[in-house]
Amino acid sequence: MAGGYSLIVAIKQRRVRTVDRLYIRQHTHTSQITHPQASTGERVLQVTAEETRHHIMKWAIVLCAVVALSECIIQVPLIKGKSARESLEEQGLWNEYRGKFPFNPTRFDDQSLYVSSEQMTNDADLAYFGVISIGTPPQSFTVIFDTGSSNLWIPSVYCSSAACANHKRFNPSLSSTFKNAGKSLSIQYGTGSMTGFEGFDTVVVGGIPVKNQIFGLSQSEAPFMAHMKADGILGLAYPRLAASQATPVFDNMMTQHLVNQDMFSVYLTRNSAVGSMVTFGGVDTNHYSGQIAWIPLSSQMYWQITVDSVTVNGQIVACNGGCQAIVDTGTSNIVGPQADISSMARAVGAHSANGDNVVNCNNINNMPSMVFHIHGQAFTLPASTYVRQSTYYGCRTGLQSSSSDLWILGDIFIRQYYSIFSRAQNMVGLALAR
Repeated sequence: MAGGYSLIVAIKQRRVRTVDRLYIRQHTHTSQITHPQASTGERVLQVTAEETRHHIMKWAIVLCAVVALSECIIQVPLIKGKSARESLEEQGLWNEYRGKFPFNPTRFDDQSLYVSSEQMTNDADLAYFGVISIGTPPQSFTVIFDTGSSNLWIPSVYCSSAACANHKRFNPSLSSTFKNAGKSLSIQYGTGSMTGFEGFDTVVVGGIPVKNQIFGLSQSEAPFMAHMKADGILGLAYPRLAASQATPVFDNMMTQHLVNQDMFSVYLTRNSAVGSMVTFGGVDTNHYSGQIAWIPLSSQMYWQITVDSVTVNGQIVACNGGCQAIVDTGTSNIVGPQADISSMARAVGAHSANGDNVVNCNNINNMPSMVFHIHGQAFTLPASTYVRQSTYYGCRTGLQSSSSDLWILGDIFIRQYYSIFSRAQNMVGLALAR
């Protein structure tokens, strides 16, 4: 594991909220969910990644046993690094890259692939990565914690593609707990694919071992994946989306009683390289302010919800009459149908250039907010949240079009709204991020 990463196993009884029951009062346009008060006191164990992983796991388990199980949570720090796009821009290679590998949110292109293959987009703007380990003794990898897919996969030593050469690769022969599952795995992309096979091993997430976890080992990877900053992907969507009927990591965490609360939450920093966090088994109140708005899922495959409309300056500019959207940590931008995205871009004063919706950097403070109306609540994105500034390419909005009717609320949205994913209630909770 690279220096600078740290594991935090936190057992908090005050500032991290765990929910034993959710009491729901239905109103005309909203669902209000109240939570029992958390007890007081806090215990935190922090260890550096360089310390022996065996002792980390032992202490994590012991500390979780010291207090009531309902107080045991797992927190995984995320590092905000340079995206592939930022690195390619610095090298003067961005135009060449996007000509070869245009953005294509292929999650939705082929419904028949939901059972046989996992789908994922080639998103060059992804910038948040966490560390897990696999095997005995552990081998460490950086992964994207992706709520838009369900499989865990990493490169393997059997992969000779250029994309594997610059990433860490798992060697199953070095793990005494590895078992070959005897199944192949294929992940389809808009510009290629990842193929490999599946195996079982112990996966350590936030210092907690998940036993007998199935995961993919790549044998070939698409060329664009050489520019990915993370080694692999850890999917957090529903089992229905998983390739080869693989059990997702969080499902095993629930069934192995590693988290008492069947939920996890995501906090993404806006600018800082450190501070982003995935919390398994609870909600960290340090990361949001105000009330949580709970939104029922419209489908249990992705974390899919119904959006009522999108407005700018009080006028509906997109999603007129309602639309479907997924809350997706594995996509960086706001993605929607081409006509709607064009309408939103025009409404905020952007124009199309080289595949981006660009704006004058000097006008950001005067640009209007976008408002997503969801389940009777308004979720506002000021221009400072949806405009990205590049040293080499000026300012652009984080709006991207696709051929699908299904919207994606990616990291731009999640940075503004702390996002809670409740498997117990099949709901997404949103609260204003601190």
